[in-house]
Order: sequence, then structure tokens, then C-alpha cells
Amino acid sequence: MAQRGLMLPLFHAAFLAAASSALPLAAQSDQPLSAIDWLSQSVEPPVAAAKAPSKPRLNEPPTADGAGTPQIIVTPLDAVAPDAIGTLAQADTGLPVTLWSASDSDMLATLIQAQSEPELPALHDLFVTLLLAKADAPAGDAGALLLARIDKLLDLADLTEALALIKAADPIEPALYRRWFDVALLTGTEDEPCAAMQTAPGLAPTYPARIFCLARSGDWMAAALTLNTHRALGDMPDDEDALLSRFLDADLVDPAAPLPPPDRISPLIFRMREAIGEGLSTGPLPLAFARADLRDTVGEKARLDAAERLSLHGALSPQDLSRVMTGVTPAASGGVWDRVDAFRKFNAAMNDGDPDAVADTLPTVWSAMQEVRAEVGFATLYAAPLSQIDLTGPAAQIATTVQLLSGDYARAAALPDVPAFVRAAALGDFTGVDPRSSMEEAIAAGFADTAPPQVFADLLAEKKLGEALLRALPLFDAGVAGDARSVTDALLVLRRAGLNDVARRAALQLLLLNRTL
Repeated sequence: MAQRGLMLPLFHAAFLAAASSALPLAAQSDQPLSAIDWLSQSVEPPVAAAKAPSKPRLNEPPTADGAGTPQIIVTPLDAVAPDAIGTLAQADTGLPVTLWSASDSDMLATLIQAQSEPELPALHDLFVTLLLAKADAPAGDAGALLLARIDKLLDLADLTEALALIKAADPIEPALYRRWFDVALLTGTEDEPCAAMQTAPGLAPTYPARIFCLARSGDWMAAALTLNTHRALGDMPDDEDALLSRFLDADLVDPAAPLPPPDRISPLIFRMREAIGEGLSTGPLPLAFARADLRDTVGEKARLDAAERLSLHGALSPQDLSRVMTGVTPAASGGVWDRVDAFRKFNAAMNDGDPDAVADTLPTVWSAMQEVRAEVGFATLYAAPLSQIDLTGPAAQIATTVQLLSGDYARAAALPDVPAFVRAAALGDFTGVDPRSSMEEAIAAGFADTAPPQVFADLLAEKKLGEALLRALPLFDAGVAGDARSVTDALLVLRRAGLNDVARRAALQLLLLNRTL
């Protein structure tokens, strides 16, 4: 294998430079809308108290201006700092509670905001784990890290996890309520935040949110009065007036003259347009909106399209994908309907325990899962039962791949038809195995007894584990795109951080999945 020289390849050097910088790694203008761009303006921002004009200081000893009691800020000793809040404890993540504490909160927030969706499922899972981990708060702006984590979960369309993180904090705090309200709108659970809006004096709802919630509670008279009041005050834009008027009065809906597309989309606009029969397709909208199409009130084709889109981005659990695909009957042929048919036939064969039917249907369903990048989720569901079925030929080879992509990859490595290099990756031991390509060389080097690049070694020595991992994730994606050396360095970081299981699963997925950037 080639020796690691002193000169870095130009592409690889650029990524290491980005990893050592505090600036965003992927803040491009053509990126999909971030959560902060499409959140509803459901509450008014708090008004900062005006500061008294400063007085010139005189050279005199400090004295009190009066006999009044000075203002004292009291913080309960058992209060949890916002940035320390998480839904996964150390026992679940295997990550130390010092994950964030040695870093600066603004730096971490910047790295999280700049992070693209990791390409490999193993790294996607690691990223989500980092976002959900319960750990000591870092220094800096309190709450910045929590909001960055929640917003990234919204960008990734992990709405269930985002909601759990919001509720673990204080969902009535305006910035968190804004996110709670929108998650509820996209999942059809808006009654709870609407009820909170009526009883929380600290919230200052905007009039569209207030009107929506009043109508949801059945108080149409109060909703109409609120609308008319703001119309009379002249603070109602024409587009909002038209939408809210139709939302409250179905007689105003004119199928022959639908509303024009909104200039700015938000979950509140999305739901109100849906209510008046002028719903918007979620296809061109940010990924999180696809979650709205998983509701049982949505048509089967839209539900299937949403499930596949979410699966392509690693944002749908295997159980949910299975529930959607087995819950419909193919109504046509081609595209998604063929994939549904393949999944249903294979699932039926597995339930019947029929080896011949499994062998007949496995190649077709595996091809379907590859099309929507659901191979690892499929392995989660079927690796164990497939290991109990005696298969031969192409079906046996696929079954072996499925098992290697599961959590039981070490046991699967002992199967007789596993290639030597794949077996070595599963075991993390490349002794006596000769790489046959530059990428295989890079993977093997990532499991050598070698220190990671100095920038990462320094971060790990300074106990900045979370920061090191956030910088290593885009480095691995550079490797998936073809920069083999980046794979080596990312694997070295993962292993030095004690994440050997993640390193092995990432290596296996890089070898077994067809992932290109």
C-alpha cells in the first residue's frame, strides 16, 4: 500500500482546511430551505427593554444611587441548562457527558447548521445521535446549541425526534413554541400547542396563528372578530386576508379562481390552504413537509411518494416504511406501484416461511429497496429472519449482503460467500488482506494504528469530541464522493473517538452500497 506522504492531495487539503475553520462548510445559495426559513411566524418576537442612556463616569468612589434593593437574578441549583437537554442518555449513546462542554456554543451551532445530510446511514445515525445526546452544556450563548440541534432535526425531517427535544425543554418559551407549533401542523397534532397558546401568558401569538387556533377550537366567532379587527386596523396584507377569509368562510372559496402560489411557504399556510381545498404538493417543498403526507387522511399515492422521498434521505424508520408499503394495494403498474408490489409479495413470502417464494421475490424487492436507498432499513427488518432460511444462488448472495448491513454484521462476516476484504471491514482487522483499489487502500489505512490528522488529534486531546465528530462527518462524505484519503482520516477519527462500531458499519456501507455524491 502506498505510503502516506507529506504533501496532501489538493482536494483533501481543502477539506482539512474546512474542518479546521469555524466557517460553515456548505452554506451555498442553492441549498434547500432551512427550517429557519420556513418556520411559521406563530409568535411575536419578544421586545427588548430599552436601555437608559449612559451617564459620563466621574472620578469618584463607587456609591449607591439610592436605598432600593438591587435586582437579584435567581437560578435554581437543579435547573438544567438548555444546551444540556437531550433525549438520549449516555447509556444509550456511549458518548461522554463532556461531548460539548469544552467547545463554544456558537461554534457548535455553526458547524451543525453547515452540516449536510450524511450520505451513509451509519453516519446519518451518528449525526442524529449527536443532535439528541444529553450532555453538559458548552460555554457561550445559552440555548444556541439547543436551537441549532432542533432546527437541524427539522431540516432532516426527523420531526418526532425534534418534538421530543422541544418537549424535554420548555415548549412555551417563544423560540421553542414556534418550532413546536410547526411540527404539530405537519403531523396533524396541532390541538395541543393551540391549547397552550390560549393559556400561556408569556406567548404573543401572531394573528394568523391565533385565528387558526381559535377556529380549530370551534370558536369561529372569535376567529372572525380577530380577522375583522386586524383588517380594520390596516395591518392585514392582501394575501393573508384572502387566505384567512377563505379559511373561515367556505362560501368564499372559488374553485374557478384559486389563490396564487404563496411567496413564502410555512406549515401554517400549508395547512390552511389544505383546509380550503387548495393544497400544495409537498414534492417541491422542504423535506419536512413530506411528513404531512404520511397522515391517513392523505391519498395512497401521495403517501407512498412521501414515504419514498423520506426514505431516500434516511428520514423514515424501517417500521414506518413497511407500514406504508404493506398498507396499500397497488392500483397501477410502474414506478412506486411496482416497488409496493415487490415489497408486499416478499413480505408475504417471509410471513409464510416459504423458502421458494422468498428466493423468487428477494431479488426484485432488493432492487426496489436500492432505488429508494432503503437497504439498511430493509436489513433491520429482515436480516435476522433471512438468516434462518436456506437459500442458494443470487438470493443467497443478497441475503448475505442484507445480513452484513444489519447490526449483526460480525456474525455475518463468517458466512462462506463473504469476500475477504468485506470480512476484514466487518471485523476491523485487515491482516493478510490485500486491497484491490484506492478506496480499499483508504479503508484499510483507516483501521491502521495511526494517529488522525493533527487538527483532529488536537480537538480530541482538548476533550472537544462533539466538535471533532461534526468536522469529521463532511470529511467522510468527501470520501464517498471519491477522495479516498478523506475516508482514511474520517475512519481514524471515529476509531480514536472510540466509535469502532460506527467505523466498521460505515466501511461496510461504503463497500456494499452504491452511494455517490
